[in-house]
Amino acid sequence: MLLIIIAALFFLGVTSISYQQEGFCLFVFTGLVILLLLVNKAKRFVLSLLLSFLIGLVIFMVSNDFVGTMNISKEIKIILNRLFLVFIIIGIVFNHLLFNKKVTWHNNKPDWKNPIVLPFHKVNTFWFWLIGIIVNVIIYVFFIVQKDIEYIQTLLLFCLFFSFINAVFEEVIWRGILLSALKEHTSTGYAVIVTSVGFGLLHLSIGFSIFLSLLISVAGVIYALITLKTNSIYPSIVFHIVINIGMVYSGFII
Repeated sequence: MLLIIIAALFFLGVTSISYQQEGFCLFVFTGLVILLLLVNKAKRFVLSLLLSFLIGLVIFMVSNDFVGTMNISKEIKIILNRLFLVFIIIGIVFNHLLFNKKVTWHNNKPDWKNPIVLPFHKVNTFWFWLIGIIVNVIIYVFFIVQKDIEYIQTLLLFCLFFSFINAVFEEVIWRGILLSALKEHTSTGYAVIVTSVGFGLLHLSIGFSIFLSLLISVAGVIYALITLKTNSIYPSIVFHIVINIGMVYSGFII
């Protein structure tokens, strides 16, 4: 029950910070700090981890508000927005150091031998990953072919920079450090749900609708499943890069 309350406060925190609702933010931080003083040592690390994420998110939002006042191109603002995700990484890494915990983030060579077990069926993880990429490519190609070649060439450099930076930073945060830490100190199911829903809600901070953000949470579950089955973050990074390229050229990003 306590872990559910912590997760709910975390989701509310991500949402309220993204919408810059100071009152709700204060409520969330107050609630988490009070719980921090009451819980046992094992739960304290989990709670502090999510709290450190939210503090990093606040710094992320303030930094982006400052950049928003600068007279620079929209493309550069978006790239800086993605680079500022480093503040969240710094926050959760600092929390590990504070609790003398080793930072792990599935930095291994992919192991494709573990199948994905579905009801009444087993799926080879490599083919699940590859088919997922191909399906998304087909979907985004439908939008991309409607753009002219000049548009595609103009956005090429931005698309590559954005797609790589965004995929690496988001995967290191969600399927890397947070998924590893939460899985170790709670349960695999809890870790997947918290990181996937949180991943989706974080997109509220860049202007996505609540519906689209929750839909992205489903992608988070898929990324988490692939990461856990391969014990590697790299397949999900590649998958994420492909999705980002499609989103840029289909007009979702710029």
